Amino acid sequence: MKFVLFIFVAIGLSACWPSSFSFRDTGGMPEEWKTFTLKTLSLEAATCPLNFAAVLTENMKDGVQNNTPLLLNTTYGKGEVNMEGKITQYNVQPLAVQGNNNASQNRLTMTVVMTINITKPKEEQWNMTSTRFADFSSSTNLSEVETKLFEDISAQIVQDLINKLLSNW
Repeated sequence: MKFVLFIFVAIGLSACWPSSFSFRDTGGMPEEWKTFTLKTLSLEAATCPLNFAAVLTENMKDGVQNNTPLLLNTTYGKGEVNMEGKITQYNVQPLAVQGNNNASQNRLTMTVVMTINITKPKEEQWNMTSTRFADFSSSTNLSEVETKLFEDISAQIVQDLINKLLSNW
């Protein structure tokens, strides 16, 4: 009786056994994707420093190359994934207004709108909007902390782009 039960359990488990397995994570990207292109972001936010669009573009290129299997193609439109975008918002707003109408914190907010054109395995167009922020003390001058805040916000936006490419959420 035990032997028959053992045979049934063994057959049941073998039916559920995977035919192959691997420790290599391919993520959510199609195998046809080999290269990407990224145009330098345009700047539509009037208060954003002029160099931030170019710096964010380079951060995005580095992030995609370092965190996905995609390789950079320098000729726009020649990759399987072709991206372009713009910085549409860059502003500072007061937060935590106290009784004397003074803010104890300020928030720097940046929005990037991206268009991602896919050529393989089928032609598609994805849109992505990423709005991120960083807070700083109102007793601090923005020019003193702006570069650090931009780095923090930029890292979050790059991660949003990578997540979009890996999962198309």
